[in-house]
Amino acid sequence: MSAYIVQATRSAAGRHKGALRGTHPVTLGGLILNGLIDKVPSLDPSDVDDVIFGCVSQVGENAFNLARQCVLSSKMPESVPGTTVDRQCGSSQQALHFAAQAVMSGTQDIVIAGGVESMTRVPMGSNMPKTLGMPNDDSIKARYNTPAPAFSQFIGAEMMGVKYDIGREEMDSFAARSHMRAAAATEAGRFLDEITAVPGLDKEGGEIIFASDEGIRAGTTAEKLGGLDTLVSMGMLGPVEGGPSSGAITAGNASQMSDGAAALLVVNDAGLAKLGSSVTPMARIHTLALAANDPVLMLSAPIPATENVLKRSGLSIDDIGLYEVNEAFAVVPMAWSKMVGGDEEKLNVNGGACALGHPLGGTGAKLMTTLVHELVRREEQYGLLSICEGGGTANATIIERC
Repeated sequence: MSAYIVQATRSAAGRHKGALRGTHPVTLGGLILNGLIDKVPSLDPSDVDDVIFGCVSQVGENAFNLARQCVLSSKMPESVPGTTVDRQCGSSQQALHFAAQAVMSGTQDIVIAGGVESMTRVPMGSNMPKTLGMPNDDSIKARYNTPAPAFSQFIGAEMMGVKYDIGREEMDSFAARSHMRAAAATEAGRFLDEITAVPGLDKEGGEIIFASDEGIRAGTTAEKLGGLDTLVSMGMLGPVEGGPSSGAITAGNASQMSDGAAALLVVNDAGLAKLGSSVTPMARIHTLALAANDPVLMLSAPIPATENVLKRSGLSIDDIGLYEVNEAFAVVPMAWSKMVGGDEEKLNVNGGACALGHPLGGTGAKLMTTLVHELVRREEQYGLLSICEGGGTANATIIERC
């Protein structure tokens, strides 16, 4: 049984303490659910079997089953359930996988997958207060020979540069290109169909309609990024073995902390029949895969995840028309492309998280929304999404345009 993406939408990404600073994450998730429903007029919201949302920092405003709270905040009836997933940065990509598996199995016909994160209102790490202990127990510390209470993505990013021989200048050039591509896509209106406008605040606190990604710096160059201090030089971490003494990772060649939400309508053939003959899906979910490897290096699992999804699909990387690989750090998609033989002209073609932001648990759905819309716009056949995740795991998804 097939799983189809009928429609997909996202909010514009708000900068940390930016336009969405006044918006409760449940409110934002509810607005995106409403935006998705509005895109499919023939959908009876009471026919939705489940809403599966990803979220990383499930504490405070993100607590108490965020997905269900978003349903209750939306115009959907209270009869629609909801559940919340944490696979770290791939949480809403995993939500999409669970939705696809549900409709493929026939146990459900219509499921909404998505995610939301407000890194402004619920800061990263707030779900790990030291007063309650840290997630690495003594066995994990002994197994990986580390005294650290939790694995560090920043150390992992520095290690990635060493392992895959990617230096600071290359990372800065990639990040600058991300801004350039995002600015060009915005100027050309390529995000208009995918973004649901939501209320926001301007710098002075006045009410606005927020509908354009806030973190893009159109004039950014590799030279400007090269002037930023590294995390090592700022004393946030020490240099890694084999790496430059001053480090390579900066705020400029890493993803931006963001606020945002996204959602996709996923159905099988029975669900499609409920929507009526006038509805044509955007894409079919072709193949799903996962991978896991070294949690200290942490960020390289999109490489084996991609190898797994290609093997399961019977496709080669050359068959894929577009790929989105999350720019948690610029070095991640750079290493991925180097190892899987990717064509960087197909990679993050409208920019990535260095420019467009990374709202943690919302990013998987956000990137899939961008991928499916661009796949349709370019009339490419296959698209691939992969995201590195805390703990050294990764999801990979191949979609096929309908």
